[in-house]
Amino acid sequence: MLDVIARIDVSPQKINFGSDTASRISTNGGGAAGNVAAWLTRTTAKSTIVSHVGDDPAGAALIAEFDALGVAHENLVIPGQPSGVVVVLVDSSGERTMFPDKGANSNLKLSDLPSLGNFQAVYISGYALLNPLSRPGVLAMIERIRADSIPIYFDPASVGAMKDVSDTEIHQWFSLMNVLFLNEEESIFLTGLIDIERALDYLLEYSEVVVIKRGSLGAVAKARGYDSISVPAISATVVDTTGAGDSFAAGFIAAFASKHDLTAAMTAGTELAAQCVAIVGGRPRVGAAI
Repeated sequence: MLDVIARIDVSPQKINFGSDTASRISTNGGGAAGNVAAWLTRTTAKSTIVSHVGDDPAGAALIAEFDALGVAHENLVIPGQPSGVVVVLVDSSGERTMFPDKGANSNLKLSDLPSLGNFQAVYISGYALLNPLSRPGVLAMIERIRADSIPIYFDPASVGAMKDVSDTEIHQWFSLMNVLFLNEEESIFLTGLIDIERALDYLLEYSEVVVIKRGSLGAVAKARGYDSISVPAISATVVDTTGAGDSFAAGFIAAFASKHDLTAAMTAGTELAAQCVAIVGGRPRVGAAI
């Protein structure tokens, strides 16, 4: 996805709807899976993106960015289709509100999946399953991945997008995953529980490991049969929270896949997230090492 980011210096209540509000505009590569793949290149891991772009200038720019970051890819371009675009509104507190148009990403199918022989982990964005057009292809991918016994890390995406799918169907997806990433709002929406410990236990009925991200309060996680673990957030000057959860996921996955240490993985996630929120956009800057 291409992120078109509009940063405003006022609260949302002070936007001049129907008129002009001063802003600073930038464009960056985005999309949850693309962001995770990009941030993985800033760890010891390597990543491959399974996605689509259109044969338009936005698609060409996104492919060039993946190449510059070192993200591998195959068969990205869908002729005659537009690339996905997200308009991201970032307010004076750094909070973001997104308006997505999925574009070519709605065409995912099993044949897009590369050979799985060299992969240790798979991350799946909830947006891919929440989109009814891509859902059948992604579910077929999950079946193939599970048959190869590769751990699947899943982020259900956002409350706004989940409102169009039944709780029963979402819980069925959870049972296909090994590790779940959620933020507090998503965990409350999906479990009806404000108490984090109870929410963790509820979600552990479906997946082996559950991680709940708490923004400036850090993160808490629990694996079946073990006590929960909390880590604090790392202090950072917040410029833009776009991609914070994606960068956390990338740091966590890289560490957990290699060491299977939950505390170390959460710490790695918070370290990468601190780097992400200090810059504009949801991906690391091309040419910048972390």
